[in-house]
Amino acid sequence: MSEPHSTAQHRRRRSRTALAVGVPLALTAAGTFAYGGDLGVLGSTALQASAAAPAWAADTADGFASVNSLGQNGTYGGRGGQVVTVKTQAELEKYATATQPYVIVVGGVINMNPVGKEIKVQSDKTIVGQGTAGHIVGGGFFLGQGVHNVIIRNLTIRDAYQGIWNDKDHDFDAVQMDGAHHVWIDHNDLRHMADGLIDVRKDSTNVTVSWNKLSDNNKTFGIGWTENVKTDITIHHNWIRETEQRNPSTDNAAHAHLYNNFLEDAPNTSIGSSYGNYSRGSTKMVLENSCFQGIKNPVIKDSGATIVQRGNVFSGTSGRNESGGSAFDPKKYYPYSLDKATDLPSILKAGAGPRASIGTTAASTKAAAATTLTVAQDGSGQYRTVQAAVNAVPANNPSRVVIAVKPGTYRELVKVPSNKPHVTLQGTGGSRKDTTIVYNNASGTPKPGGGTYGTGGSATVAVEADDFQARNLTISNDFDEKANQSLDGHQAVALRTAADKVFLDGIIVSGDQDTLLLDTASKDRLGRVYVANSYVIGNVDFIFGRATAVVDKSVITLKKRWNGTSAGYIAAPSTAANRKGFLIANSTVNGDVAAGSFHLGRPWHAGGDASLDPQTTVRNTSLSNAIKSAPWTDMSGFSWKDDRFAEYKNSGAGAGPASTNRPHLSDAQAANQEVADWLAGWTPSAS
Repeated sequence: MSEPHSTAQHRRRRSRTALAVGVPLALTAAGTFAYGGDLGVLGSTALQASAAAPAWAADTADGFASVNSLGQNGTYGGRGGQVVTVKTQAELEKYATATQPYVIVVGGVINMNPVGKEIKVQSDKTIVGQGTAGHIVGGGFFLGQGVHNVIIRNLTIRDAYQGIWNDKDHDFDAVQMDGAHHVWIDHNDLRHMADGLIDVRKDSTNVTVSWNKLSDNNKTFGIGWTENVKTDITIHHNWIRETEQRNPSTDNAAHAHLYNNFLEDAPNTSIGSSYGNYSRGSTKMVLENSCFQGIKNPVIKDSGATIVQRGNVFSGTSGRNESGGSAFDPKKYYPYSLDKATDLPSILKAGAGPRASIGTTAASTKAAAATTLTVAQDGSGQYRTVQAAVNAVPANNPSRVVIAVKPGTYRELVKVPSNKPHVTLQGTGGSRKDTTIVYNNASGTPKPGGGTYGTGGSATVAVEADDFQARNLTISNDFDEKANQSLDGHQAVALRTAADKVFLDGIIVSGDQDTLLLDTASKDRLGRVYVANSYVIGNVDFIFGRATAVVDKSVITLKKRWNGTSAGYIAAPSTAANRKGFLIANSTVNGDVAAGSFHLGRPWHAGGDASLDPQTTVRNTSLSNAIKSAPWTDMSGFSWKDDRFAEYKNSGAGAGPASTNRPHLSDAQAANQEVADWLAGWTPSAS
C-alpha cells in the first residue's frame, strides 16, 4: 500500500485563513482533573463555583502562593463569596475584617483616618481596585498570624509619608504580614509610605508578589525578622524604582525565587540606591532574568546565605554583585516561564501596576460574567445547532461566551472565525461521550462548489479565534475509509485549531488519519495549545501541525487502520524554526494494536519547506508495547535526525534505553522542556 501522505497532499495543508493573534495577560491557574478509563465526566467544580463572578474574581495566584501547603491549596481569595463595592473606609473595614469570603472592589479614593491605619484583613478575601480608580491614601493593610488566602490587586496604596526619610517612629506600611500565608500581591502601585511598602515578617510564607510598581520610598520590601527558616516567596515582574534599600532584603527565607524584576535607579534624582537584592541569614535565593539599571551593590549576600544567579543583566551598576552556594529548583514547586531580561524595561513600564481591565462595580459584575448560549436539538435551548450559537456571538466580543451544548449527536460542521475570541464549547452531559459533534468530510471529499476540501478544510470543528476553550464533549470525524477507497485523500480532521491560547480540557478527539490539527494562523505567528485530561484517538499522523502544543495528563489511543492492520504514527510536527513544537507529557499511550507497530512521530516539512525544524518531546509518559524500539522515522525525504525528537523518563513496555535511534534528554535538557516552557507565560484556566 502506498504511503497515505504524499508531498502533494501535504502542500494542500498550507492554505490557511489568517487571523490576528492577540496575547492578553493571563494570570490564572489551571485546575486539576482525574480522568477515568470510561472517558467520563469532566470535573468542573471550580468553573461552576465562579461562573457568576467576573473573570478577574476567579484568578488564582502563581508562584509559591499557588503551592498546596498548610492546609491551603493555592490562593484564590474571596472567590465564591459575595462581590461588594466599597467607597469609604468604614465599608472597606466592614468587609475586609469579616469572617466570610468576599470579593471587595475598591471603587474610588479612600483616605485613611487616622493616617497610618492598617486594616486587619481576615482570611478568604480578594481586595481589588476598580480599574485604576481604587486608591488607599495614608494607610494600608495588616495580615496577622494565621490569616491566609488573601489577594490584594490593582490598587494604588500611597502617601503615608510623615516627612522623615528613615522614619523610626511611624511603622506605616502598604502591606504588612505577621505570620500570614498564601497571599498574592499583584498589579498594585505602592509608593511614598512612612516605613516599608511590603513587609513579609514572622514566618509568613507561600507569598507571591507580581507585576507591581514599587517606588518613591526608603524601604521597599523586607522579608524575615525571625530566626526560623520557613518563608517561601516568589517575586516576579515588579518594577522597583527610586527606592533606597530592601529591594528586597530577604532574611532567613527557605526559598526565595526572584525573577524578571526591573530595578532602576535613575540618575539625577533625590533618591539613590544603597543596595538591590539582598540574601541574608540562611536564605536560599534563586535570582533569574532580572534587569538592574544604575543600582549600587545590585546583588549582595551574607556568608551563610546563598544566591544562584542566571540570566540577569546589569547596566550602570556599581559595587557588590555576588552569588554563591546552591539553592533549589523552583520548577519542582510550580511552573513558570521567563522573559528576556533585556526586554523587561519595556514590558514592565507597560504592564506593571493597576490595569483598567479588572475591577468593576458591583452593579456591572453581572455584565462582566460569561454570557451563556444554550444549544439543544430538541428545541429546549436557544439554538438547535452549535454553528447557530457561534453565529450569534457578536464580532469582536470582548469577554467570554460559553456555548452550553446539551447531550446529543450534532452532525454538523462548526467554524469559530477569527473575529470571535473567548468562546467556550461546553458539553452539559454527565460524560464527555454524551455530547458529540461529528461529520465525515475528508481531504478528497468533493465540495459543493467544485474542488475538494483539502486536509484543513475537512475539519469537523475549525477554530480560528484566540482564547478558545472546549470541555466535556467529543469532537469526531467518522469518514469511512473502507467505503471510499476510490477517493484521493483520506486525511479527515476532527478538530483544527489555528489560534493562540487554545485550551482543550476533558474532551475526546476521535478520527483515523490526521485527527487533531494543531496549527497557527501563519508560519510567523505563535499558536499555543494546551490539551489536558483528554483522549486523542487515531492512527496516521493524528496529532500534527505547527502549533506550540502540549498534550498533558491525557490518553493517546492507537487505532487500527480501515483494513484491520496495525501501523501508524502519532505525531507529525511542522514546527517553524526557533519555536517549540509538540510536548507530550505525563500521559498514556495505549490501544488495541499490534506490538511494535507504531512510531511516536516523524517530521512533516509541509510543502517541502526545509526551513522548518519539527519538534516532538515525549516525557514522563507510559508507552504501550505498540511503540517501536526505534520510535522516530523519516518523512517525505526529510530525516528525523536533522530535526528535534527526544524522550525523557518514559515508562511501560514501549519505553526503551537511549541509543542513536532513540535519543533521550539529559536532566539539564529536560529542565528546559517542561510544560511551562511551552506555554511561555500563559497559564490556562477554565472559564
